[in-house]
Amino acid sequence: MVVVSAVAVVALLGWARAREAVRSGERDAAELRARLDREERASERERAVQDLILRSMRDGILLVGGDGRTAYANPALETHLGGVPAGVGGLFPLALRTAVETAARTRRPETVEVEVNAPPRWLRGHAIPVDPDAVLLVVSDVTEARRLEAVRRDFVANASHELKTPVATIRAAAETLQRALREDPGAAPRFAAQLEHEALRLSRIVEDLLDLSRLEAGSELLERVRLDEVAGEEASRARVAAERGGVRLHVETPSPIVLRGSSRDLALLVRNLLDNAVRHTRPGGSVEVSVTRRDAEAVLRVADTGVGIPERDRERIFERFYRVDRARSRETGGTGLGLSIVKHVAENHGGRVEVTSELGVGSTFEVVLPIEDERA
Repeated sequence: MVVVSAVAVVALLGWARAREAVRSGERDAAELRARLDREERASERERAVQDLILRSMRDGILLVGGDGRTAYANPALETHLGGVPAGVGGLFPLALRTAVETAARTRRPETVEVEVNAPPRWLRGHAIPVDPDAVLLVVSDVTEARRLEAVRRDFVANASHELKTPVATIRAAAETLQRALREDPGAAPRFAAQLEHEALRLSRIVEDLLDLSRLEAGSELLERVRLDEVAGEEASRARVAAERGGVRLHVETPSPIVLRGSSRDLALLVRNLLDNAVRHTRPGGSVEVSVTRRDAEAVLRVADTGVGIPERDRERIFERFYRVDRARSRETGGTGLGLSIVKHVAENHGGRVEVTSELGVGSTFEVVLPIEDERA
């Protein structure tokens, strides 16, 4: 009986161990399934985040597999190219296709820039080989970068030209003055006056360049500024030049207008608008200045009865050194930087500049600026 009982116990123990092993296997399988589920959910989240990032990018992304077919494309690519190609064979412009094919063949990155005409834009494509045999194409819109590069290039060329002209005139006048003092003393005052005129012009160009450079870094909006008072003070300064040119200058500031900003920069804005208006108004004409409130905005209005601006030039008058009439501008002392300064000051104060003009009738400039909340 004892032997039988021992066998039974051993059998029971074996059965218990087997059952425990089954249960342990079931637990391991459940844990494995749970771990796989967690990993799959984490992988899905990672894919969702990656897709969100790629879909939010401004650069176009195109992944081409080893078979030449499109494996992935984000919405920006469709925006840049006007559609998503099925593969390399349908990729246009042709320069982008060539870059992808070259990168796939040589397994080295290729970069190309191409102009597209609807609307006119410049695109830069980077074709990058990725393992094992796919190619990733990144397409960027570099139109604005190219425009800014052209503006900087033109600025350097224009600044050099504008500075060279008065410097050359000053040198010539100085040499002539030296000869006149020896040979014709009576002509000396005329050349001395020319020297002073060109020196003043050179000084104005340098001052405007320094102001423009400072304004490009922003304005310190730390003061409560009475725009109506600033306009009145600058109009008083401009009245002498206006009377000298036979131009009537009238100022209307019906009520106090308070802004948060820089009194120095706002004075510079008004000064340049008035200078521009007086210089381009013929004798017998008029310049009207007003500061009014429109809802939560202040409106500085400078209207003249001058020569006007041709429609083809209106979009460019705020560019640095751009002049509608170069001969007249130089004759009246203009530097070609005044309206660019006006635009920078307005934008630094959160405002904008609007212009309407009719050739031979006159021009009206309106600077619209936000008014400080009186409750604050």
